[in-house]
Amino acid sequence: MEMGAREQINALENGKGVQYLLESAYAIFKNPIFMMDSFYSLIAASKGPEELSYWKDLITTGTYSLEYRQILGKEGIYDLVAKAVKPLLIKKSENRKFGILAGPIFNRDKALVSTIVMYEYYSSFDTIDLEAFEALMKKITNEIRDYEYFAAMSRTFLIDAIRRLLDIHANSTLVNHSQAQILRNYFDQYLYVAVVYAERHSLLETVHQSRLEYFKSLLKINYKSFKSAVYEDYIVMLMGSKQKDCDKAMPLGRDYRLFEYNDLYVGVSDSFEDIYELRRYYDQAVAALKSGMESNRGQRVYIFTDEPRS
Repeated sequence: MEMGAREQINALENGKGVQYLLESAYAIFKNPIFMMDSFYSLIAASKGPEELSYWKDLITTGTYSLEYRQILGKEGIYDLVAKAVKPLLIKKSENRKFGILAGPIFNRDKALVSTIVMYEYYSSFDTIDLEAFEALMKKITNEIRDYEYFAAMSRTFLIDAIRRLLDIHANSTLVNHSQAQILRNYFDQYLYVAVVYAERHSLLETVHQSRLEYFKSLLKINYKSFKSAVYEDYIVMLMGSKQKDCDKAMPLGRDYRLFEYNDLYVGVSDSFEDIYELRRYYDQAVAALKSGMESNRGQRVYIFTDEPRS
């Protein structure tokens, strides 16, 4: 008796690499398929239609073309993929003459690190076995479980997403939309941003940046749910809460001794909900920090109001 698609996928061996799995899936599903990481970098791809410009650009450059990214952004596909936990079937559109079947891939820490995508190009999705595609997702998830690249990606991805949102030159494009949405999904309704400052003294820039990375690691131990990055002269911490009012939210808690012990100063923004406003509230937190340090010598944490207070 001939095996069905799901049985064929389940019979594939792990340990031979993602390329092997995708080539095997291509033979089973009769459609081109590829895998991209969270930075839109191509990991592996099956055979595919070189006459299709989107596919040719992908294989040639190793990423989506700007034109195709904009199409995906305008169609809201980034939002859908960022929130997906099961196979996502997306029908063809006016700008895209083929359907898409996408599946999220999670690392061993259950963080979204990659997506597999199949084009409805050679064979109709009308007969596609979604359970077989989900079996492929699980097969690839098992394949990458011990890949250090994907284990570290969730950390580097979030750092990169924060920095992109803070970069006013990169913040105006749809290209980074899915990264922002994935970052937003980690938090409750209301967001706060804190900037942490350590005295520079006369240190070399490389030494100063190393100290900031050290303090970021220290703070991560105490604030495990926060997402943080070193940006300019600060450690930037993104925090979430169900409370809109900072006095009720207490995003940093009540005990500020950790900052005193390590000679750190902190500015905290007002609450906000739109992740794309991160830069605005980062500037607000910096203003609270600078104003507080100038007027309240000896304090460590300054909460933004119309007149920043400690």
